This record gives sequence, structure tokens and C-alpha cells, in this order.
Amino acid sequence: MLAVLEEERQALAGLDLDAIVGTTRDKDRLCGRIDALGDAAGAPELDEECRSMLDAARRLNEVNRQVRNIIAANVSRRLNALTGSPQLYRIPKGYAAMARA
Repeated sequence: MLAVLEEERQALAGLDLDAIVGTTRDKDRLCGRIDALGDAAGAPELDEECRSMLDAARRLNEVNRQVRNIIAANVSRRLNALTGSPQLYRIPKGYAAMARA
């Protein structure tokens, strides 16, 4: 999983859409295998090395998620600037007040 997350980081850095999609499929496949292991054996006992690798994977996945969000925000901003259109998902004024009521 760590290797796949590192590949995803490289794909995001290079804005390589094919590689991003490929790493997404790899992550889904690996998560399925991990889930199957957990289902078959219950909650497996993890040693300290496994826990530290899981923690590293969690941190790297969070960094990659933040990078994806930054890229998406930049793409949205650029598309809005090119089209002269307002943001598609802008919350209308007063909407938050209606939600509180």
C-alpha cells in the first residue's frame, strides 16, 4: 500500500491522469484484500512494525487527499476564470440561516 500511495503522489505531482486512475484501482484492490483478511481472521493481531506501516500509509493517504483537493480547487478556479461563470457549488446567501431554523 505504501508503494501505491507513493505512486499516487508522483502521479498527482505530474498531473498524470492515467496513473492517478491506475493507482486508485490499485488502492481499491488492496483495500479489498485487506478487508478479506480481516473478515477471514477476525481482527488480526498487529505487531509494532505493522502498526507503524499502517500509520505511515494513513499519513501519506491524508497528504495525497489534500493534494487532490488543492488540484480540484485550482481546476475549478481556472475553469470559472475561463468561462466567466460563477462557482457551480456556491451556497446561496441565507441558506445557512434556513438550515439552522
